[in-house]
Amino acid sequence: MKEINKYINKNKDRFINELINLLKIPSISADSNYSKDVLSCAEHVSKSLIKAGAENVEIIPTDGFPVVYGEKIFDENLPTVLVYGHYDVQPADPLELWESGPFDPIIKKTKIHPDGAIFARGACDDKGQFFSHVKAFETMINTNNLTCNVKFMIEGEEEVGSINLSKFVKENKQKLSCDTILISDTGIISNNNPSITTGLKGLSYLEVEVTGPNRDLHSGLYGGAVGNPINILCEMISKLKDKNNKITIPGFYDNVQELSECERKDMGRAPFNIDKYKEALELSDIHGEKGYTTIERTGIRPTLDVNGIWGGYIGEGAKTVIPSKAFAKISMRLVPNQRDNEITEKFTDFFKSIAPKSVSVKVSPHHGGEPYVCPTDIPSYLAASKAMEITYNKKPIPVRSGGSIPIVALFEKELRVKSILLGFGLDSDAIHSPNEHYGIFNYLKGIETIPYFFSNYSKLFNKKI
Repeated sequence: MKEINKYINKNKDRFINELINLLKIPSISADSNYSKDVLSCAEHVSKSLIKAGAENVEIIPTDGFPVVYGEKIFDENLPTVLVYGHYDVQPADPLELWESGPFDPIIKKTKIHPDGAIFARGACDDKGQFFSHVKAFETMINTNNLTCNVKFMIEGEEEVGSINLSKFVKENKQKLSCDTILISDTGIISNNNPSITTGLKGLSYLEVEVTGPNRDLHSGLYGGAVGNPINILCEMISKLKDKNNKITIPGFYDNVQELSECERKDMGRAPFNIDKYKEALELSDIHGEKGYTTIERTGIRPTLDVNGIWGGYIGEGAKTVIPSKAFAKISMRLVPNQRDNEITEKFTDFFKSIAPKSVSVKVSPHHGGEPYVCPTDIPSYLAASKAMEITYNKKPIPVRSGGSIPIVALFEKELRVKSILLGFGLDSDAIHSPNEHYGIFNYLKGIETIPYFFSNYSKLFNKKI
């Protein structure tokens, strides 16, 4: 497929510039102040699909932000690949920590990205990654190398839990019918060690509210006499784990799938340097559940983390108050056989049970999702593995991720097909953080690899049937 590489090399500057234009749009789905920008981004994606060669392109309304759909169906006897991605991005806060504007993309060379990386919110998660599919599709169209039917479903609410995509999928099963789903919203171990994500964690995400007195109180007049919601909230959070960092919620581990020693040994074969890991994060030591390695903690063990905590006065100077309320956002990442609704219920019951009578507690679920595991012996996985082996000159390692893509388990349930998580990002790309970036090498490598997936999958699919 020399013509693939020839086309990419000829058009790579344009591919990069087109991604930069996409990254300039502040499509922040979590902040209503950016609603017009999210809609503008959907329009931009639609035009990009049309330009690449997609047909029947639509911007389909939902109860929230729209789904962009497009397709190229040219032979009913060929397999159909559904490409999923999202055009919405995380908020850019804290802005003061960005070295350049989050929506003013710039290219800088780094130690990890000597060919340069694009710094912008959404560069890796997920605009750069899904746009690789759009450009790979264009490449296959223009070199007569498209070997499968293609459908695109690019949504605008992934960063807020794909709130309306469940309904959309259920109502559009025929439109979305396919033989496999291809997703690039994950990463690889390193640019020298390709990998394919075979497992995702589920998610239970909630907000807790602890209320004490009916108003903020003078801390001198009332201190020591009434419960301070911030103090109490911190005490309650501290009771969610024991000294070995094991989660203390009754029944939390009841359905956790335990891996065999052989399976754990296989996981340990993935290249991992604990000293470099600590150095990259500027840590003196690691932290986590006793009895498990760092890779196991992030890949196969459930977790509980406080993602935000606030209350009282945090402005400039001093204001001595006992606050009326304190709040925290808490997420739990789940592993196979755990169910997000069951874990949410167990957390709620336990958290309320450990509250003293001096406060009241409210727990509000935000969103959740089920865990997902992909077999490594199905045609679509084998096609992805072979594609990476060709373009990276090394067979990719199957790995389990600590991240969550809640919609993947729903795809399997409703569309009855497996998703292949063919990501190209790096853990160091600072997704969800200031100075998010995506390597030029990774972006172009995705465009190069995806056509090989299509070619391999069409051959393996025909053998399967």
